[in-house]
Amino acid sequence: MPDTPALTHLLDQVRTAVAERTPLQIRGGGSKDFVGSIQPAQLLDTRGHRGILDYAPSELVVTVAAGTPLAELEAVLADKGQCLPFEPPHFAWSSGADTPSPATVGGLVASGLAGPARASAGSVRDYVLGLQCINGQGEHLTFGGQVMKNVAGYDVSRLMVGALGTLGVITEVSLKVLPVAPAEATLVFGLDQANALEQLHRWGGEPLPLNASCWVHDDTAPGGGQDLLFVRLRGAVAAVDAASQKMLAEVPGQRMDTAQAAADWALCRDQRLPFFTPPAPDLVLWRLSVAPTAPVLDLPWPQLVEWQGGLRWLWAPLQAGAQLQAAARQASGNATVFVAARADSTGAGCQFGTKDPAKDAITRRLKAAFDPLGLFNPGRLCADL
Repeated sequence: MPDTPALTHLLDQVRTAVAERTPLQIRGGGSKDFVGSIQPAQLLDTRGHRGILDYAPSELVVTVAAGTPLAELEAVLADKGQCLPFEPPHFAWSSGADTPSPATVGGLVASGLAGPARASAGSVRDYVLGLQCINGQGEHLTFGGQVMKNVAGYDVSRLMVGALGTLGVITEVSLKVLPVAPAEATLVFGLDQANALEQLHRWGGEPLPLNASCWVHDDTAPGGGQDLLFVRLRGAVAAVDAASQKMLAEVPGQRMDTAQAAADWALCRDQRLPFFTPPAPDLVLWRLSVAPTAPVLDLPWPQLVEWQGGLRWLWAPLQAGAQLQAAARQASGNATVFVAARADSTGAGCQFGTKDPAKDAITRRLKAAFDPLGLFNPGRLCADL
């Protein structure tokens, strides 16, 4: 795209920082400031560079400037009956703010976070077709394109997903989008975690339009609370209706009101369900990514389970890291601190699990190639990068 005043300003700021060796904190709306550790650095605000640059609904591709609010993009897509299937979280309120801090498209790519549909729809990385970014030498580079088969060699555009801005300043991104499903239904079942996981594994092996799941102990239910499994179906009307009837015939449950269910899934996506309220000030929110077929983890802390069993959330002390990481490894996964207080607090000092020497070496070589002076978001992924 041709240089705009906002893009020129970003380039000038990066080039000045390179010349003066000034660290930069790359930031959009700040909705994900809680992810990783933010060190003192000069602010580089991407929000001035915004707008839908190209949208071809018939081709299911949209190209967006990085500073564009996520809500603005989703509204444009919804107007054409399309969506981002991976349901990126918004985390709209930053700590202590009186007004919303809107998530940006650049932030959704840099964080790589996906919502309840991740297990069935895929990750953010699966929908990134190409992007432009400014590297640590002040060069504006283009990677990928606007079609699926556009990569020869290293797929740099998808490499930027989840890098938290440590490799470059994303300026625009091309995303694959999909039509909104014709039908949706949410079913709720009273099952304990072991039976819920077993049932999800069984349903997962059948041709059912499973889209999302959430198991949680509902403390607000009568009689001291209740274990509940929520399952969302999406697809053709006939497929959703048939699956609903089949599943409710197998396990006693009920079909929720669609509007109420949609609101609850949005709360789950943005971690605003009661479970995500810190139960004590000294606990941190742990994110355990494990094999979907993993059994109930033998841990003393209550959990919320998403992604058909592949994602386990729990509040536990920071000192429990070794125990949690061992449990996650035994379940073919890993454990990381996601946020230290609230899901919208800042400066949580996130710890990204145990070190893998091979992965650490690759990370350092990539960092040296893209940001040789170490100016972009220093310490965001780990203390010495």
